[in-house]
Amino acid sequence: MENTIQRLFFHLTERGLQGRIVPIQHVADLQEGITGRREQGLFDPDFYQERLTWFDFNRPAGLPGAASLIVVAVPRPQTRVSFSWNGASRSFILPPTYAGYKETQRLVEELLAGILAPAGFHVTPPALPLKLLAARSGLGQYGKNNICYVPGMGSFHQLTAVYSDLPAPDDGWREAQMMERCRTCNACLHKCPTGAIPSDRFLLRADKCLVFHNERPAEFAFPGWIDPAWHNCLMGCMDCQRVCPEDKSFMPWIQDGQEFSQEETALILKGAGLAQLPAATAEKLKWLNLADDVEILPRNLGVLLAK
Repeated sequence: MENTIQRLFFHLTERGLQGRIVPIQHVADLQEGITGRREQGLFDPDFYQERLTWFDFNRPAGLPGAASLIVVAVPRPQTRVSFSWNGASRSFILPPTYAGYKETQRLVEELLAGILAPAGFHVTPPALPLKLLAARSGLGQYGKNNICYVPGMGSFHQLTAVYSDLPAPDDGWREAQMMERCRTCNACLHKCPTGAIPSDRFLLRADKCLVFHNERPAEFAFPGWIDPAWHNCLMGCMDCQRVCPEDKSFMPWIQDGQEFSQEETALILKGAGLAQLPAATAEKLKWLNLADDVEILPRNLGVLLAK
């Protein structure tokens, strides 16, 4: 087993990835981390219902012998997406965790399965709070903005995880920690336009965060208290990361994504569903991992183009 674990971490390091293995018993701690905060009234009810009820803390039915969780951080860039509109090309950013999300998840799962299979071990994906898992496993630490930071990656990464029947070698489980640098830095707190990063508690006021509002279903218009000038990304928000000293060296890392013509942009703004869009346009959205968000795009893109 020791050789298998060594081989696992060798392959992760060789590809620029980082990972941790923890015993499956700590799934109960993840559950307590969510339910405990809810019972304390720390979550806005709408935020909790929409974003935190999909977690499954039960032992995976497809792998009854699961003994561990393997969590992996993959370096990921921002993505630039361009839209032709009214005779001009307008470019907007997708933060690091959007474009290619499902593909990155699939590749990591296949990588881990391929490494462990020769030794007789298996993997299956979980539905768990990955930021909390990464922070408590020791893979990362929280920033004051509640984003998970990984050494050598900052917040420019995607987290993915699997259950495995590979036993965990050591238990490095710990309480979630905030980066030491955050104790004397308030850059993100002052930059956040909505006041989602509070000074009176550590937990983000997620119901105020732009990310929550621009990822909500299409029937939710932006609240009147959100100034249209605050919007800065096609999905999500980068304000707190742009001023974070931990991310300074990563901010120039932007990959060119897709370009949408005037005709394609018009169709998106009209709310055309994926089936009504030209095949080439639908493929672009799938590449950006926005195919499931096509109903949200008219709202988000519209407010950006109006700026």
